[in-house]
Amino acid sequence: MPQNSLRACPAGIKKAKTALTGKGWSQQQLARELEISRQPVDNFFGAKPISNDIFVKICQKLELDWQELIGRVQAEEQEAKTLNINALVQQVREKVRADIQKRCGWIRVLDMTQPLRLNNIYTDVNILEKITGRQNLELSQLLENCNPANFERFGLSHVLAKRVPGLEAIEQYSKLMILGKPGAGKTTFLKRIAMQCNSERFLADCVPIFITLKEFAEEPKQPSLLHYINHQLARHDISDKKIAETLLRQGRAILLLDGLDEVRQADHVRVLNEIRNFSTQYDANSFVMTCRIAANEYKFEHFTEVEIADFDDQQITDFVTRWFQNKDSIKAQKLIQKLQENQRIKELATNPLLLTLLCLLFGESTNFPSNRSELYQEGIDVLLKKWDGMRSIERDQVYQKLSHKRKADLLSQIALETFEEGNYFFKERLVEGYISNYIQNLPDAKADPQAILLDSIAVLKSIEAQHGLLVERAKRIYSFSHLTFHEFFTARYIAFSRNPQQVFQQLVSHITDNRWREVFLLTVGILTDADDLLLLMKQRIDVFLTGDEKLLQFLIWVNEKSRSVESLYKSSAVRAFYVYLKLAQEFNLERDLTFFRNLDRDLAFDLTFALKQTHNSEFQCKLQKLQNQLPNPEGDLETYERWWQKNGQTWDQRLRAVMVEHGNICQNWEFSNSQQELLKHYYNGNLLLIDCLNSECYVSREVRQQIEDTLLLPVKTTNPE
Repeated sequence: MPQNSLRACPAGIKKAKTALTGKGWSQQQLARELEISRQPVDNFFGAKPISNDIFVKICQKLELDWQELIGRVQAEEQEAKTLNINALVQQVREKVRADIQKRCGWIRVLDMTQPLRLNNIYTDVNILEKITGRQNLELSQLLENCNPANFERFGLSHVLAKRVPGLEAIEQYSKLMILGKPGAGKTTFLKRIAMQCNSERFLADCVPIFITLKEFAEEPKQPSLLHYINHQLARHDISDKKIAETLLRQGRAILLLDGLDEVRQADHVRVLNEIRNFSTQYDANSFVMTCRIAANEYKFEHFTEVEIADFDDQQITDFVTRWFQNKDSIKAQKLIQKLQENQRIKELATNPLLLTLLCLLFGESTNFPSNRSELYQEGIDVLLKKWDGMRSIERDQVYQKLSHKRKADLLSQIALETFEEGNYFFKERLVEGYISNYIQNLPDAKADPQAILLDSIAVLKSIEAQHGLLVERAKRIYSFSHLTFHEFFTARYIAFSRNPQQVFQQLVSHITDNRWREVFLLTVGILTDADDLLLLMKQRIDVFLTGDEKLLQFLIWVNEKSRSVESLYKSSAVRAFYVYLKLAQEFNLERDLTFFRNLDRDLAFDLTFALKQTHNSEFQCKLQKLQNQLPNPEGDLETYERWWQKNGQTWDQRLRAVMVEHGNICQNWEFSNSQQELLKHYYNGNLLLIDCLNSECYVSREVRQQIEDTLLLPVKTTNPE
């Protein structure tokens, strides 16, 4: 009888038949219950040997003790074999322990100056048992939680599917294919399994065998997996080739096969066949294989496919805390706080590779780059070229003329077209059309439309699999992996356009649309010179009120009022304050005091000039009380910013309530509803313009001064004096 098989004794078969009858099953129904073929069940009841694991499963399904069914003599023999194999496992584990520690116990990615211990920074991953890109959903279902009219960070990557801890999934499924986007942490997870097994904290009765499939595929002489494993063991003084065979036949190994997507196309068929045959021959072992989600075209019949989930808030916090625990714990707290304050950057942190990039950048300067477009470009460079390049992985080019720059240009065009239409999710055929239109104009492009279409399909899959910048959210429905990238590539197209005036005009037509706000900020950050766009924005904003005489008179009054005030503040900031007061009487502002805080930082927190404008003692008392609540703006900047982040919204609301109650600082203009809305658009447009000026963009001193001097003035009044 083979070493890894068991056979029921006559008395055991009798008990098994009785149990089968009691459940009302036939042998065929039992096979269906176990999800196995009929043959091993027939062999079981025919007193023939079958593999250990299937024998035990049959007994468990029939609620019988497998040791009782094999009989005393065979049980004693089996126990002796178990003792022998346990000793062999310990012997082999001891000899490979140091190699596993060396290969899997460290991590070094991106611009790390030195490797880090995996156990020091590892954050437990979660597994999605249903692949998100294979959901049968319509566009309307994907957008049902999104409200484009009130555009915010509605979380394209938010997944409601059940999450299972990674190690639990390994225990649940003996053969597992782990899919994931680039940088999702697949290799790190496999290394973690090897380390846990190596230290006997997980699958303590198994030997971990870690295989990088790219290295196996490119091994000279193209060995079989068994020969390759024997060669690995021989390097650790395990020269007896029967040892690996014994471990595998007894089901005492966990095979960790990393990076199926990294295997060259020329080696693909051979490697797939080798894995399929090996996993079938040594079925009793555990197998875990990783592959990028869009590169998984081949299906292994007995492997369960799962997806590695993006990091959630708790995982992000855990990772950052571990990263800085031996360096600077204060930095960890600051980074976590910064991510909470900036949801756009936090979107990127759901990807472990991009979160590592954020930790590296933050560790150098205790802040993110003030120009967000530079930060996003860094993240895109990591996904587009650095991640594979640093690991010396050369992937097959599905379209030879599509360089990294051309891919970025293509993604920029897709981004603009879809963002213009408000399509955050788009159907596969639509994006394939964009790709076809792009590649047909490249040098040496194919003339046959059908051939170009086939190439566009391949390009789409390549961008998804190799870079993860486009992802399949449901069957044949795509989006950018992060809304931040969608916005960035839209801004990139505008900034690098060959016809800037035309696209600038197209952009400023969206100046009242809140969902375009980030695109404006990113565009001025990318431009080498933002003068023309900023002046065009100013011109567009200035004509908002030109058709309404009453609103123009209001601006004239605001200008006269601000000039009559003795103040050390900028005239534009004082004008902004009066416009704010009027709007505060009408309705809540989205950004409250941010506008004139950006114009003149002190003004937002020093209400002295407002106190001087009224003789109402009750009003003065309430304003003074609000002023006393504010921290000293000249003190510690971080303390001040934390206070404002925590209390600013409540403080704004109190000030607004006071202004509404005692609104005689502004005369009653009795604006209509349409005039109120128009004034609000005008105010928010100027707010966006100021935010662009303060966004680390390059703008000439003359243009900056011109904009500030004429801010919130009617068009016919071009001189504040």
